[in-house]
Amino acid sequence: MLIEKIDIYKLPPRWVFIKITTKSGITGWGEATLEGKSDSVIAAIKDLLPLLIGKDARQIEDLFQLMTKGGFYRDGIIMMSAISGIEQALWDIKGKSLGVPVYQLLGGAVRDKMRIYSWIGGDTSEELALGAQQRIDDGFTAVKMNLCGQLDFHVPLKKIKEIKNNFQKVRETIGDENDFAIDFHGRVDKSMVKRFMFELEELSPMFYEEPVLPELAFYFKELSSATCIPLAGGERLVGRNQFRDIIYHCSLDVLQPDLSHVGGILEAKKIAAFAETSGILMAPHCPLGPIAFAAALQFDFCTHNVLIQETSLGIHYNKGEIDLLSYISNKEDFQIQSGFIYRTDKPGLGIEMDEQIIKEMSKIQHNWSNPIWRNSDGSFTEW
Repeated sequence: MLIEKIDIYKLPPRWVFIKITTKSGITGWGEATLEGKSDSVIAAIKDLLPLLIGKDARQIEDLFQLMTKGGFYRDGIIMMSAISGIEQALWDIKGKSLGVPVYQLLGGAVRDKMRIYSWIGGDTSEELALGAQQRIDDGFTAVKMNLCGQLDFHVPLKKIKEIKNNFQKVRETIGDENDFAIDFHGRVDKSMVKRFMFELEELSPMFYEEPVLPELAFYFKELSSATCIPLAGGERLVGRNQFRDIIYHCSLDVLQPDLSHVGGILEAKKIAAFAETSGILMAPHCPLGPIAFAAALQFDFCTHNVLIQETSLGIHYNKGEIDLLSYISNKEDFQIQSGFIYRTDKPGLGIEMDEQIIKEMSKIQHNWSNPIWRNSDGSFTEW
């Protein structure tokens, strides 16, 4: 099962796919999407090729050790995103070669179906309520939205009330039988976070995501004691070493590793084992493409302490004709049914890629980058 070739596809809306071909003819797909850094990740993948070509694709752990440590310097999010996509493709190959899903190779299934949540956008309470209702009509039972758009360091009372009203409208729209989560996105200055958590607590969100930036993770413990709402974070972290300190010292309730950033499927499993010893749940981050989503589902189906799974289906980034399922043939396996996606027994990652459209759209590529925001006084502020 020797690796013969690795193809890289840069595809709209903002995704990077990897196809690994073995000399035996079995192929595997992975996703190395890192939003806004696609060209850097593609360069990192090319740097890794000498460690991979001619090697046995089944030796996933050994290849992971080579990729993460063989260059002497330890890796940040660009290299780890490259490694994540490669690692996913290796699991896809191994599962296909044995005729079993990846979850069977990592301990077997622990659930029959996985609860899914969707992101909604909008700048007004009416837009958010409409978006939430659409998601419920589409079969979801949980949604997530950003706390706010651009904010200055200090947020006046009028703006706080406006933001609270947005979430009140969403709660009224979806009722108490459905859930919503609030993503602070690291946008709120540390001095204002407790105020927002206090104001919104009565609406019982499922969790507060990334209330502060990852470099301020030491503050999570204080925030945890200030609210009864679970705190979530971790989408910008990579590798089990970065998660170790979060797990043991920062009082998070829900970890959100992204399987296309963190190091891949097995690295996420190792982090989940750490988390389980501290009673922490997992909710993998995934506003990305279909391969990342498929990899996350394989992880979810064999990992006991998973709370819920994010999907990018219908997200505003997926503009035009391209959405989550546009590049795959077996769309029926990813349908939302009463808030869940059901487990299948298809081998590997369980996806069937439409290579014709992939090759066509790779000619278009993409040039996605996040916006740059500034405060009212002209100073930089977090997106």
